[in-house]
Amino acid sequence: MSWARIMAPLAGGAHDIDILKYAGAIAAPFGAEVAAVHAPADIADLMPWMGEGFMGGVQITAMDSLKEAAAEGERAARAAVDGCGYGNTKFVSLETPVWAGLSMEGRLSDVVLFGTEAARGRGPLAEAFQQVVADEQRPTIVARPGLKADGTVLVAWDGGKEASRAARTALPLLEKAGRVVIVSAPAASSRSFDAGRLQAFFAARGVTAEVELLPESGDAAQLLLGACERLSANLLVAGAFGHPRLQEYIFGGTTRTLLNNDGPSLFLSH
Repeated sequence: MSWARIMAPLAGGAHDIDILKYAGAIAAPFGAEVAAVHAPADIADLMPWMGEGFMGGVQITAMDSLKEAAAEGERAARAAVDGCGYGNTKFVSLETPVWAGLSMEGRLSDVVLFGTEAARGRGPLAEAFQQVVADEQRPTIVARPGLKADGTVLVAWDGGKEASRAARTALPLLEKAGRVVIVSAPAASSRSFDAGRLQAFFAARGVTAEVELLPESGDAAQLLLGACERLSANLLVAGAFGHPRLQEYIFGGTTRTLLNNDGPSLFLSH
């Protein structure tokens, strides 16, 4: 199995160069393209605030400011791409409707890579992160320092459909990993499951994995993070659990803890 296109949404800010560095680190072992997608603030978002058939001075000024910010962000994003050092990079700058373009780019990519600020609900790409993971249900990497394709990967396993989807969609990356450990905490789950079944599933697909059973009960996220620290994991593969979009923040407690903690990079699938 292989990945051919890694999507990296860019905001035209200071973090873009780091996002591109991490995207290149994941793309390089596959010879994959990094799609550097600049997603500016959308002028269409301003339309509901404008009267029908009328634009006053305040509205016009706001639109001009958004256009100038988008142009400046595009220049900064292009500069980050030019300086990223990964040759197989394609720059895409989205225009209104921005979300429609971003969702299509995500659908045509194998995985989408965000920085930790967006994953924590901060910055201009925060809403895009939530939409890509929850609405589009695209496999998503939250990139943090130390991310690399050939490191130690922990796979969180509780037998559920979210964990199963994450484990299956992460297979190309698991094939590149230096070490794969399936981590289960049976006492912290209401489900009955056998980590050896996932181990056999991986083995049939050429991935050798160890099994680590955590005897403790309690908060699943903290148990996983403790295992990541003990085993020096570079990446944690986990199912993303969410709530309906009507709630203030879409992710459930376990996922939210993983996003807000300074642990390893995350591979999430919802």
